[in-house]
Amino acid sequence: MTQTAGLRPSLRPRLGEQSGEMTSSQLQAVDLAVRRFGLATPGDDALERRVPIEAPVSIEIGGIGYAVMMATPSDLRDYSLGFALSEGLVERAGQIVGIDIHEVERGWAVRIWVPPERMEIVHERARRRVSESSCGLCGLDNIDEVLRPLPNLTARIATDRAAIARALSSLPDHQPLGRETGAVHAAAFCAPDGEIVCAREDVGRHNALDKLIGALVSSGTNPAAGFILLSARCSYELVEKTVRAGCPMLVTISAPTSLAAESAREAGLTLVALARTDSALIVCDDRGLIA
Repeated sequence: MTQTAGLRPSLRPRLGEQSGEMTSSQLQAVDLAVRRFGLATPGDDALERRVPIEAPVSIEIGGIGYAVMMATPSDLRDYSLGFALSEGLVERAGQIVGIDIHEVERGWAVRIWVPPERMEIVHERARRRVSESSCGLCGLDNIDEVLRPLPNLTARIATDRAAIARALSSLPDHQPLGRETGAVHAAAFCAPDGEIVCAREDVGRHNALDKLIGALVSSGTNPAAGFILLSARCSYELVEKTVRAGCPMLVTISAPTSLAAESAREAGLTLVALARTDSALIVCDDRGLIA
């Protein structure tokens, strides 16, 4: 006999009347009623499984519908700031006039306001986009637009393999939602000695990185002063976001794609992949940041 899975109604997150966002913990996960059935051994059990919230987040820039992303609706202010910077819609946080966040039927609406002089860029980018998933590139209809030249990194840090190992070993301590659900990605910013300064989580690895970039900018932390650690496969988009944030080094726990490796090398980004507690691969480190 099967059991229909369902969310516990009491855990559905709701906005307060006066608040634009609830706390991160209230918007991250819900309990799902499931039935576990035996394979190697017989026996069924009814239980609840903590799962991450995934919801459509509609993004408007200056009143223009820009994208619909699938994301965990926590830290949306950080996400909004990081998204605008990663997309190249603004060049610095000070160019964002305001951010409004609201719960809407079946999802969330984020409205980002920029000065009139930035709207030409917004219009051109919005024209090339469609509603999309979390990557930030899907829906662009021109290859040249997708593969926009990346700036050359000039920031330098001095780090070593011990620092990378330290960051990897402490990353689980900064993944509360990951421990609860086993279904989300984490992005962490690390000092050159490997201490994790800030971390964010999301069902989408791109969203987690955007949230992290936004959090760094909001707190006045310079992304050029350390390195980023991701619990994800290293695709081109993650290299692009890291470079545009001005961070000189990216470490991922999974493998890179060919385009990610090529783009990192061209931009001068130190890229470390397949990072485990016992070993890692230096994909490129042409500027010799790792001792």
